[in-house]
This record gives sequence, structure tokens and C-alpha cells, in this order.
Amino acid sequence: MNELDALVESARAGFVQAATPADLENAKAQYLGKSGRITELMKGLGALSVEEKKTRGAAINQAKQAIEGALTERRQALADAELQAQLKAEALDVTLPGRQRGQGGLHPVSLTLERIEAIFGSMGFEVADGPEIESDWFNFTALNTPEDHPARSMHDTFYVEGGSEKAPNLLRTHTSPMQIRHAVQHVKRHRADLDAGRPMPEIRVIAPGRTYRVDSDATHSPMFHQCEGLWVGENVSFKDLKYVFTDFCRTFFESDDLVLRFRPSFFPFTEPSAEIDIQFQHGPLAGRWLEVAGSGQVHPNVVRNMGLDPERYIGFAFGMGPDRLTMLRYGVNDLRLFFDGDVRFLAQFR
Repeated sequence: MNELDALVESARAGFVQAATPADLENAKAQYLGKSGRITELMKGLGALSVEEKKTRGAAINQAKQAIEGALTERRQALADAELQAQLKAEALDVTLPGRQRGQGGLHPVSLTLERIEAIFGSMGFEVADGPEIESDWFNFTALNTPEDHPARSMHDTFYVEGGSEKAPNLLRTHTSPMQIRHAVQHVKRHRADLDAGRPMPEIRVIAPGRTYRVDSDATHSPMFHQCEGLWVGENVSFKDLKYVFTDFCRTFFESDDLVLRFRPSFFPFTEPSAEIDIQFQHGPLAGRWLEVAGSGQVHPNVVRNMGLDPERYIGFAFGMGPDRLTMLRYGVNDLRLFFDGDVRFLAQFR
């Protein structure tokens, strides 16, 4: 083995002993650096003849290339070892199930509202919508509510900016204003029939939505939901009210032996009026009477405010709380749970 072969083997051995990239660069400097072994040999070529320079220079270049090749191999080996160590440290167990995004669902009250709309839709009722910031006229006056009625007071109703002292704006306290708005538009569309003495198509509508009152406890919330219903025609009676609402309750609770009771009451917008109670025959609530709605024959003044002749047109109205129906359907005893935003609670209804 000549001098240059020994130099190449020495370089290879030095590179193999380098455990880190920094050690490898130090080893490289010993052979290929400005003061390295190869550089010193190249400097010695100046003392040789022309023929000797060619032979010696070629041999030194061949040794230099061999050392550079060994250096490249060691660099790649160190990079591969570092990659393997990183992969081992960050190894994934592909047999484990992946992380999935949580699946959402409709709010239980939204489920109830959809159910109500579907049931009444099958009976031919339209679904009305309207503003949550309402005028005093639509919310109270058009519904035959006296000016001194307690519901108009500040401690019962949220009044908002806008309007005037005589006609203030407020957050609607029920969805009955939507009935009036829908009826007024319905009458306008069929005014020609009315003026000509022809029968007008019946008004059959439900009005679900958010409402607001100054109230808060386990069974009341400042914001809650209501669903009002209205059926007005030439031959709509209290008997129709009993049939429609009984059928609705039995369908909603999926119980044919559900018993309903219409208990005399008073509302400014209906006459006669009745509270509607239900009684379950089975389950934890069996035997108890539970109030679920108010109802009655539409008051003549309200019919008149719709633009109709109360001597010719008659109808019934009802109002119920979807929040309370949701509580009864799912066995929840505190209304506030629906609006606390606790995902653990709401996830039960997905």
C-alpha cells in the first residue's frame, strides 16, 4: 500500500469515527481543509519536474476524489441515522382509531318546533314568520288588549328604543302578532272576493318563534319559544279546536290514550277562552293534569282588526310553549338546562 492509499484509508477511518455532523466537519478539515493533508501534497508539486507533476498530480486528485466520496457517504449515513431516530421518536400507532371531529345535532327545542310544524303542516296549516321587535299595535292593541292590562307594564315587557310614547316598540311577548300580520295580508290578497261577496279561503296558520318577557326561574326564561295557531273561516267552531288540538297532542306525544281537558279561562283576544290541560295515563306523570296551552274562539274585535266581518267570519286560536312540550317529551325538569349551552346535556338529544 502506497502513501496515497494509506491516506485514503486513514480518511475513511476518521470519517467513520465521526458520530455527529460537527465531528465529520472536523475530520474533513484534516484532509481537505486549507491546511489539510491533500492541500499539503498539492503544494509539494511545485518542486517536481513537468512529467512528475502530471503523474503525481493525477494520483493526488484520485486520492482526493476517493476521500470526498467517503465524506459524502458518511454525511448521508449520519443524515439517515438522524431521520430514523426522529421517525422512531415520533412514531404513530396506525392501528389506533383516528381523532374525529365531534358531530353536532339540532337543539331539542328546534326538534320540537320541527315536529310541531310537521304535524300541523299535515293538517293544512301554513307556517308564518314575523319580526321579533314588534309594534305595540300588533302585539297588544290589535289583539284586544286593554291599555291598562298588566302585560303592558314595564315589569312584564321589554320595551326598546324607537316608536313613540303612544306607539312604542317592544320585544314581542307572544307570537300572536304574526297571526294578525298573516291574516291582514291574507285579507288584502282576497279583498276582491270579499267585496264581491264571494267566500274567502280559510286562514289556517301557525306562528312559532322566540318571545320575550321579564321572567326567569326553573320553568320560565326571559327568552322562550311560543307557537300560536289560528283558524278562521265561515264555519269554524270550538268543536274544531278541540278536535285539532287533541289530535296534535296525541300525535306529538305518540299516545292515543292521552286525555285533554278544556278549562274555562280568560284572554283578551278570545271569547270564550279555555286553558288546555293534558293527562298522561302511563309513565312517571300518569294521573297528573298539566297545563300546555291557552285557547279560545277568536274575539270579534280581533276578527275586525284583521279586516273581516265578525258576523260572517269566526275562528279559534291557541298558544302553547314548545319549551314546556320539550320538557314533557324528554323528561327535563328545569327549563334553564336548554339554554345553558352545556354540550354534555345537549348531546343526549342527537
